[in-house]
Amino acid sequence: MVASQRQDRRLAKVSPTLQIMINVAEKASRKLVRDFGEVENLQVSRKGPADFVSKADIQAEKTLRAELLEARPNIGFLSEELGVLEVEKQQARWIMDPLDGTTNFLHGMPHWCISIALEEKGVLTAAVIYDPVKDEVFYGEKGQGAFVNSKRLRVSARNDLSTCLFVTGIPFKGCDHAEETMEDIKAVAAVSSGIRRTGSAALDLAYVAAGRFDAYWERGLAPWDIAAGILLIREAGGIITTIDGKDMFLESPTILASNQEVHGPIMKLLK
Repeated sequence: MVASQRQDRRLAKVSPTLQIMINVAEKASRKLVRDFGEVENLQVSRKGPADFVSKADIQAEKTLRAELLEARPNIGFLSEELGVLEVEKQQARWIMDPLDGTTNFLHGMPHWCISIALEEKGVLTAAVIYDPVKDEVFYGEKGQGAFVNSKRLRVSARNDLSTCLFVTGIPFKGCDHAEETMEDIKAVAAVSSGIRRTGSAALDLAYVAAGRFDAYWERGLAPWDIAAGILLIREAGGIITTIDGKDMFLESPTILASNQEVHGPIMKLLK
């Protein structure tokens, strides 16, 4: 099914840099898709409490690094598995997660993605979030809008919390913000149409940009979880801050992304 979808998929006009990002994400995804089909045979090692890393994860990151270095040798890296890589005459950096939704992947759940963002002089300028199972590529550039395949991304227009669908991350074993998050969920559930927990922060942000969710919040994320999604939200007309309304940056301890209408009311609930 995925192969036939790819034959029909069209993209909006993109810059050479964004095209490289899309091509590299698709190349790295091929081995991931094969491994996903044989997930029970993967060799998996513990990375931390309830947090896993597979050989597929690391191999995808190596593929991304090799391909991006060849295409743009003056751009360094910040990534989940292999960390920081600074290069000679570094002009910018790629911020990426080669497999966001690892636990989903390892349990055979078809909801995971590759996330790549380009940061230049402290500003996010390009982003790709690729879901190879559904063959959806979310992408955008600063000032040029955001898209999923050939469709322009727009955040939702809902302004009544009782009709809104929200998404968050539910803490797992080893997290230190479980009590706060459960209080958040209790407050939001009481006024909303529902809350989802999908297991992929990058796709959660992409879905807010696409209007599928009305808002997303979470605590304790890393830059590679959110970098691409931040740009997509902004280019789709959304607003993104910390939970307490401060300006969002990559090292922020919390995140709240939504359409313009519900941001203030949700922020009050989460406070």
